[in-house]
Order: sequence, then structure tokens, then C-alpha cells
Amino acid sequence: MSLRVLLVCGTGASSSFMAVSMRKAVQQLGLDYKIQARSESELENYLDEVDVIMVGPHLSFMEEEIKKSIGGRKIKVILMNPAYYAVLDGKKALDHLQSELDYKEEDSNK
Repeated sequence: MSLRVLLVCGTGASSSFMAVSMRKAVQQLGLDYKIQARSESELENYLDEVDVIMVGPHLSFMEEEIKKSIGGRKIKVILMNPAYYAVLDGKKALDHLQSELDYKEEDSNK
């Protein structure tokens, strides 16, 4: 099954550029990840269709609100790092995503 990742930013523009960059990295690595981008106002429409939400660093103030909005769904929420987000480095964003998922798997095994 494909990992479904939703990138979220204010209007969806910068996250769309990041999604393109991440898709290139995913393709180069041969991973089965579906990466899409939306504005934060559309987030609730996609909660049943994603496994991970990556939040633009400029929306850090919304991180807790987003975590509450997912309810009981098993969705990982990750705040993106400004260093790779500012330069749209999809490979570093993908590395961050994978490190957070590995961390989650280790936690669930304890």
C-alpha cells in the first residue's frame, strides 16, 4: 500500500512546489508514496485520505490545532523544517519524513 502524504501551507502554493520536489525524490528512490499539497483551509476534506500530514513551517502556530482536528485517525503530523522548506529541497523533506516514520515505528514497539 502506498504511503499517502499531504503537504499543507497557507494557500497551497509553496506546498505544491515542495510536493513536486518530493515526488522527484520519491521517484528516484523508487518509493511508493503519493504526495499531494493543499491549503490549510482544505485540510479537513482530506483527513480520510492521508497517512501523514506535513505542515509548512510558517504554520507552526497551527500544529496543535491540526493534531486535534484529526480526531482518532492514525495520521502522523510533522512540522516541516524551514531550512529545507525555504529552498524546496524535496530530498531533505523526504529524509525528514522517513526519520519521523522510523521514530514512530520504534515508539510503537516499546
